[in-house]
Amino acid sequence: LLQQVNSQEGLELASTETEDSTLQTSAAKKIKIEIKEKKEKKQKVDEDEIQKMQILVSSFSEEQLNRYEMYRRSAFPKAAIKRLVQSITGTSVSQNVVIAMSGISKVFAGEVVEEALDVCEKWGELPPLQPKHMREAVRRLKSRGQIPNSKYKKITFH
Repeated sequence: LLQQVNSQEGLELASTETEDSTLQTSAAKKIKIEIKEKKEKKQKVDEDEIQKMQILVSSFSEEQLNRYEMYRRSAFPKAAIKRLVQSITGTSVSQNVVIAMSGISKVFAGEVVEEALDVCEKWGELPPLQPKHMREAVRRLKSRGQIPNSKYKKITFH
């Protein structure tokens, strides 16, 4: 009798374990399918973006293509960025931080140059850009709040 009870309990435990493992397996399969779908969707979006960029680049004039190639190749020196960030923060920084700051710096420089080109055009002058165009561009960006003023400290409470 004791042997029958033990064997029945063993069967019940085995069936419960089987159900649990089946539930875990189906949940794992569901997660894997969702991840696979997300990867496929991301890959499709990436392919669409690549195709759009190819169409855009193929429609560039020779001058635009040269300018775009120079933009893609340009970068701030990583060592200089690393030294600057470390001097500001007082700690060593990882390579990922250096890469991110380099990219942000490139975008910032591009915004200043674009604004300087707008200034040059508005003043009825032709490129190349001169220091006066760059100074006016920085002044305009500061007035719009796109460049923070490090000298002015806003005090909210007295």
